[in-house]
Amino acid sequence: MEIKIKAVGFSASTQLEEFIQKKFGKMDKYHDGIVNVDTVLKLEKDDNLENKVVEVTVAVKGQDIFAKKNAKTFEEAVDELCDVLKRQLVKAKEKERVG
Repeated sequence: MEIKIKAVGFSASTQLEEFIQKKFGKMDKYHDGIVNVDTVLKLEKDDNLENKVVEVTVAVKGQDIFAKKNAKTFEEAVDELCDVLKRQLVKAKEKERVG
């Protein structure tokens, strides 16, 4: 499973990239058909405190699972996305078993 990280308009720290790799690296225990994980990090230009945006596309055999979160920090957004993606991956795997 390949994890790609793309920071738009800034350079992500090595620490942040390692954090993302570690978090999303665990996704394959929820679905064994994950091909790759594309992560896009963005900073929104507004006065809102939750201006850190993380978008994740998980490519699973035959489908893509997408999730997006805004938070005060990228780490917080990644943590929340892990929970969302976990539910979506489990649901996708159950659908495969039934269908």
